[in-house]
Amino acid sequence: MGIKDELQLLFDGYVAAYRVGDGDGCAAFFAVDAELHSPYGPVARGRDHIAEIHRQWTVDGAQGKQIEVIDAGVSGDLAWCLAEFSEGAVTGEGISLNVLERQPNGNWQIRVCSLNDREPLA
Repeated sequence: MGIKDELQLLFDGYVAAYRVGDGDGCAAFFAVDAELHSPYGPVARGRDHIAEIHRQWTVDGAQGKQIEVIDAGVSGDLAWCLAEFSEGAVTGEGISLNVLERQPNGNWQIRVCSLNDREPLA
């Protein structure tokens, strides 16, 4: 399995937690001291703050959330990926750039995530 497929599995798990409004479950995919940069709110630093932000984002439901990894690379215990996300009319869609770190158990966790809103095409 290539890195793109490995990271897609990680994001599939994240999406499953997001769709049911599980902020702590979403945050579990992030490193303890991760950062989440978003045009939808302030920078979230640390897993607790990331969980809090996700609880706010999913309070009204998020069943339409989708993420597709479109490119990825790896060097040792660090990986990166570009992913397209969409959530429907409220959030719209965009691209995220993620830096991930392999954990001692072999799993990946997101170290830095930068969400970028995509303007709809006219």
